[in-house]
Amino acid sequence: MSKRDYYEVLGVAKDADENAIKRAYRKLAMKYHPDRNPNDDKAAENFREVTEAYEVLTDESKRKRYDQYGHAGVDEQMQDFWGRGGAQDSHAFRDFGDMFGDVFGDMFGFGGGGRATRGADLRYNLTVTLEEAASGKEVELNIPKHENCDTCHGSGAKPGSNPVPCSTCGGHGQVQMQQGFFAVRRTCPSCHGSGTRIESPCQSCGGSGRTRVNKKLKVKVPAGVYDGAQVRVSGEGEAGEHGTPAGDLYIVISLKPHKIFERDGADLYCTMPVTFPQAALGAEVDAPTLEGKIKIRIPAGTEGGRVFRLRGHGVPDVRAGGQKGDLYVRMQIAVPKKMSSKQEQLLREFADETGDDVYPERSSFLGKVKDFWEDLSKEGR
Repeated sequence: MSKRDYYEVLGVAKDADENAIKRAYRKLAMKYHPDRNPNDDKAAENFREVTEAYEVLTDESKRKRYDQYGHAGVDEQMQDFWGRGGAQDSHAFRDFGDMFGDVFGDMFGFGGGGRATRGADLRYNLTVTLEEAASGKEVELNIPKHENCDTCHGSGAKPGSNPVPCSTCGGHGQVQMQQGFFAVRRTCPSCHGSGTRIESPCQSCGGSGRTRVNKKLKVKVPAGVYDGAQVRVSGEGEAGEHGTPAGDLYIVISLKPHKIFERDGADLYCTMPVTFPQAALGAEVDAPTLEGKIKIRIPAGTEGGRVFRLRGHGVPDVRAGGQKGDLYVRMQIAVPKKMSSKQEQLLREFADETGDDVYPERSSFLGKVKDFWEDLSKEGR
């Protein structure tokens, strides 16, 4: 089967720089890595292919030969022709262990030596009300997780005994696999990267070094927390294997919809109905805030849609030092849906006593409509 173009394999342009090639390789290698695709021959072949492409395109001399001669320029069987000492002399083979650690160390939980460095992070979804988000809240959480075994303190070995170096990897936590010029370090299948073997396992944890618990935690949710925010609690994730540090706990915040207010950042918005007499004559009304009611003065002649700004009555801005936002109250003219006969009579008398001159906006609109109709009549002649 003919080989695919290396640039096509990595999905990069032929003039891509080394950083772009490394980013593309990082993404594909993480996708096809054997640890993520156990017993998947197709993924293993894809991983070998992208690694081969990376090895060539990040070696300056090999890339030049590949660009000029194609696959023949980097064929292992052509090494003597190119005056090379074989694939094992290439920079990629010499430095593959370091490169592999750099690219995959954080992704798969081990550094250059292959040992697990920390436990997994945990996520907890927490729903709070707008009032709780505005004032802050201390919550008690019940987190199911793994913690270090109290008996062996995370070592996995029976008290009085110690783990011994793994005979498969010699205590390194990794084994190197090689086929032709292609070489890769993988987590040791015997010790799973720990570099040690337990001959006398702890009876409490069965040698894993961890036990399953339900841990209660009290966590302070900061005032002003917003929807989608994450509160990080260091060291409260899963315990690491064989006594290595624990991961972190991330509390992801969701806000319940509020009956009155809508939130935009640190600002709050609400719509407040007022009666026609209040809007026409002016009035002092109680407006709602998160702290309680506050009186605002509505000037005579207030129109529907007018917005009043109440400074400092929003929520704290957790990203700006806790300074509070504002509350915006939008006026809505309430129209009566049901009236008594006397109320209807009084309203009709009011309508008879008033003309369009008391409604300047209406008079202006009617004037524009009249001009529009006259223009249409002229055009129709």
